[in-house]
Amino acid sequence: MSDLPSHHHAHQQHLRLILSTLQDGVILIEPDQTVSWANKAALKVHGVTQLAELGATASEYRTRFELRYRNRKHLPKNGYPMERVLAGEAFDDVVVEVARAGENEARWIHRIRSLVLTDGTGVPDCFALILNDETERFDAEARFEATFAANPAPAVILRLADHRFIKVNEGFLKMIGYEEQEVLGRSAYEIDVLEGSARREFAIERLQHGRTIPQVEAVLQLPGGGEKRVIVAGQPIEVANADCMLFTFVDLSRADRSEEIRRQSEENFATALRLAPAPALIVSRKACQLLAVNEAFTHATGYAAPEVTGRTVGEIGLWGDVATAAELEHRLERDGRVSNHEIHLQTKEFGLLHCRISAEPLVVGHQACVLIMAQDITETRRAEGEVVAAIEAVMQDTAWFTRAVLEKLKALQRPETLDGQTSAGLSDLSARGRDVLNLLCRGLDDAGVARKLGISRNTVRNHITALYRRTGVHSRAALVVWARKRGFTGAAPRKTPLRKG
Repeated sequence: MSDLPSHHHAHQQHLRLILSTLQDGVILIEPDQTVSWANKAALKVHGVTQLAELGATASEYRTRFELRYRNRKHLPKNGYPMERVLAGEAFDDVVVEVARAGENEARWIHRIRSLVLTDGTGVPDCFALILNDETERFDAEARFEATFAANPAPAVILRLADHRFIKVNEGFLKMIGYEEQEVLGRSAYEIDVLEGSARREFAIERLQHGRTIPQVEAVLQLPGGGEKRVIVAGQPIEVANADCMLFTFVDLSRADRSEEIRRQSEENFATALRLAPAPALIVSRKACQLLAVNEAFTHATGYAAPEVTGRTVGEIGLWGDVATAAELEHRLERDGRVSNHEIHLQTKEFGLLHCRISAEPLVVGHQACVLIMAQDITETRRAEGEVVAAIEAVMQDTAWFTRAVLEKLKALQRPETLDGQTSAGLSDLSARGRDVLNLLCRGLDDAGVARKLGISRNTVRNHITALYRRTGVHSRAALVVWARKRGFTGAAPRKTPLRKG
């Protein structure tokens, strides 16, 4: 390393400054196999605090950590991600279990991708591994699989990409008389769980679009001949990063058990809701009253179910942003459903969560309701803002960048809207929006902006949300970067005339 030119060291120094801000783990390896640097996130997902504990080289790393595939099989010789990237191989989404050498049980699950940085001549200059800690997610999926298998209610899971069954529980096998191997891998055309339904076309359309299938009566064909009448319902879920449909059943063939059918169907739906790994809530359509929340909602917001059920969304103050909440209501009225709507969720103690939510109508006990599923993207948006800010700072002096790296960073810096078009200019902002943006550029928080302009904090938040929509960015840091790139550095705002009285 000491024989490398000084500009290489400067390059490394600036690169590490940028990478240290990332939420993902990053490990840098030199062409001579030296493990030269790792950020805190990478050390944490290996259970160490010092770079030396990873091993000085790729070979030493192999002696200190055992990597296995998800089937518990050890990675082959030269099959460690470090060795593969040093051999010039590019890869995405390699999932491995990681354990300390000599330990039988894995401690972490890493999702790894590679990156090769080259100099101006195209020669590899540095190799990088980017690591995501997937331990918690895979643990949640393992718990889901155990609960799914043990659930006595008949159920199967269909993968939406190819409409093939990927999971089946004992309850379904007993109800229909198949063996497990006769169901797994077969398509929905071979085992038609919607056959004989009076609303078959409607149910198939919902299935094609990955949307909730309300309870319908169907007729299942038995393997030895004969039929079985069932009530079937479908709930979209995600299994191993694949969009799927969970079908649950109630057997109608024994007798007319309408009350039991209703109860079992509600219990099956409640089970599916409870097991969903993403925060979910059911709200009455008319009064906006919370009827049910799942465990993931409690974990994310700090609100236990008894604290919120029976109360309205307004009483709890669940939506952190009045303007986007109104837009959500408008889209529900107009389209009947909402997909990927970004909104701030107010937690009990943890502040605001930046969420992407989807909402689907459903009926609970003859009452019109809405099922809302939320995905927490707070860390994603924060990480994007941090990276943009870090790049903005470093790009003040770009002399040390190779042309290839510079072009990539410029592309990352360029904010875009959802349809891929460049975001609005300063002239598109309202006068009051420019005032708010001025004060944000000067480092003021919501309360400070409200005092300066003589408006309420809710009004400030509404203006900030409008600025996000206008500019196509999603965080305050990115908003400030957007403004400064256009020469908007925080001049004194317009004076608001005092109202008489």
